[in-house]
Amino acid sequence: MSDNAGSRFAPQNKSTHERLSTNTVGLVALSDFRKRRAEVLEQQEREAREAAYSGTSTPDRSHTATPDNAGSDSASGSGVAPVKKKKKKLPGKKLLSFDDEEGDDEDSSAAEKNGSVKSKFKANASVGIVPKATTKSALRREAAERETLRREFVQVQEAVKATEIAIPFVFYDGANTPGGMVRMKKGDFVWVFLDKSRKVGAELGVGDQSTSRKSWARVGVDDLMLVRDTVIIPHHYDFYFFVMNKSIGPGGHRLFDYRNEAPPRPETPNARTDSADADRLLTKASKAPLPDINTLEGATDDPTVTKVVDRRWYEKNKHIYPASTWQEFDPEKDYTNEVRKDTGGNTFFYAK
Repeated sequence: MSDNAGSRFAPQNKSTHERLSTNTVGLVALSDFRKRRAEVLEQQEREAREAAYSGTSTPDRSHTATPDNAGSDSASGSGVAPVKKKKKKLPGKKLLSFDDEEGDDEDSSAAEKNGSVKSKFKANASVGIVPKATTKSALRREAAERETLRREFVQVQEAVKATEIAIPFVFYDGANTPGGMVRMKKGDFVWVFLDKSRKVGAELGVGDQSTSRKSWARVGVDDLMLVRDTVIIPHHYDFYFFVMNKSIGPGGHRLFDYRNEAPPRPETPNARTDSADADRLLTKASKAPLPDINTLEGATDDPTVTKVVDRRWYEKNKHIYPASTWQEFDPEKDYTNEVRKDTGGNTFFYAK
């Protein structure tokens, strides 16, 4: 009875090693050993589950090789594995694999449905007016409007360039020799004006020599200079440049004071005009005589303001007044408040 009593109150929990020693006698093969060890571990797990459901003590897992799946933070410290209740899944709702954050997700989703949770940041929150998205049709419409404006501007430019003007001038070689008047267009270059003035000089026979006509016929455009007031205008500029930019020369006066607007358009055929009327209008326009040069813009200007000068004469006399005050045109220079000086740096104290 003493042995039975002693075995009754003795702890029934045996370690894995003790159980293997009891069930294994002598040398066994490695496969048999592994099989018996698996059976022992399975038996221990089964006893642990039965003890957990019955409320009895569980085997001391500190002596076994199996991990404690029940957790080590039990409130009683008795080693009893608490049974963890599974949460009941709601139909039609997918639960996440982590239970601790599941409740927070459910609360947040419910709050979002009720409208109580708002996003912390909004796109372009600091912008008062959010621009509308540009569609392809809007881009095409803007491109068409820009093209229409461009064409209108080009038409105005061409109309201004085609406008005729009159330029009275003199030949200057220390004294003014009347040269008459030349019909020009605002889009013509300076060298075109010099070429026409050269022909006028050959026709008038400007000069004291008997062969002045031949000398003017032989002179080249590069040998001539256009001096507007006291500014030498280079050959490659056109009059349209000075008209549109309203270029100011010395004394605050415009170098070429012509209008930058196109004249009224003559009568032209429109879409409602038939072919016969269109031909009549075109024929009438082609046969119309040129307007009198004296009625053109600029015909009443002072001819001494526009000087045609032989460059060779200028190179010989550029140190003598008034050639010493001439200067080549610089589009970046402000001539309004300029203090006029000669080539020696001497300031002129008379009127600008």
